[in-house]
Amino acid sequence: MKPAARAPRTIAVFCPNLIGDAVMATPAIRALRGRFPAARIIGVIKPKVAPTLAGAPWFDGWVYFDPRDRSLEHDAGFWSARRALRAARPDVAVLLPNSHRSAVLALFAAIPRRVGFTRPGRGLLLTDRLEPPRDARGKRLPTPITTSYVDLVEVLGCRADSLRPELFTTSDDEADADRAWSNLGLDRDEKVVCLNTGGAFGPSKNWPVEHFANLARRLVDERGRAVLVVCGPGEAESARRIASLANDRRIVSLADERMSIGLTKACIKRAELLVTTDSGPRHFATAFRVPVVTLFGPTFVAWTRTQHPRAIHVMHPVPCGPCQKPVCPLGHQRCMTDLRPDDVFAAASRLLG
Repeated sequence: MKPAARAPRTIAVFCPNLIGDAVMATPAIRALRGRFPAARIIGVIKPKVAPTLAGAPWFDGWVYFDPRDRSLEHDAGFWSARRALRAARPDVAVLLPNSHRSAVLALFAAIPRRVGFTRPGRGLLLTDRLEPPRDARGKRLPTPITTSYVDLVEVLGCRADSLRPELFTTSDDEADADRAWSNLGLDRDEKVVCLNTGGAFGPSKNWPVEHFANLARRLVDERGRAVLVVCGPGEAESARRIASLANDRRIVSLADERMSIGLTKACIKRAELLVTTDSGPRHFATAFRVPVVTLFGPTFVAWTRTQHPRAIHVMHPVPCGPCQKPVCPLGHQRCMTDLRPDDVFAAASRLLG
């Protein structure tokens, strides 16, 4: 009789490289912790993505890894990450990113078991290989990322309790949100709708600021809500313009606050509704059970579909889409510009009850 495999003492979880993907990985990470409660779980993560998972109870430590990060706050280079992982001596690496770089780091860190998805040239770097679903021509099928991550940890015998993403805020996040609420003149008990304008994918996902301003005014005038435009540093100017064009004291933005992922999480957590492009903060709403209207244009819904019962996807079909391109290859971006504020307002009103 074959002896049972020894439970791993230390697991290195290579976390996704995008904020939204990190949120969608939480059911798989939660399943790992549930299956191996005594193991030490180390998160290997980009410094800029790490605040997304801050406060989560599943991790015992972090290793920062992003060779492109030039900030002085973290030493996130390849060799620093390798040294940190060698010192931690993981038994298993779970490679959620489908990159060669993550697999090479796990190999060079001498992690004996490396679980990940195959792709050309990557399979040789892994010990446990999972083939992503493909059609008859060999093309990868659009599959919800949350499901793919859960499939990966099932290789280790994990069973997810659900596909429900989950996030947490820290006391600092909540204090930052309290400060922003006060600075912007929002009442803590007031019903607030958050708007989110863009994302790291590229400008093809952006909805025109004029449309956002139109929507914001209608939410105030017809639904009696205050509106907060959330943003990161790259969207600050757009957020500022939306508030300016809307020209109403109950429509404000985070553009001049001290922005952070933690602040955005805390603001969305206390919102009544989020209206957003298909970007990372959309998944914050799902994780915090906040109703969400998502504006889809160039991207496939199937890749990021969630089980959120109070989510509405709004899109304007075009012959050229979804193209999955960060910049519109035809230069017109009609999938987003022709998406009418009336349709988005109608979806928002359905979720506001």
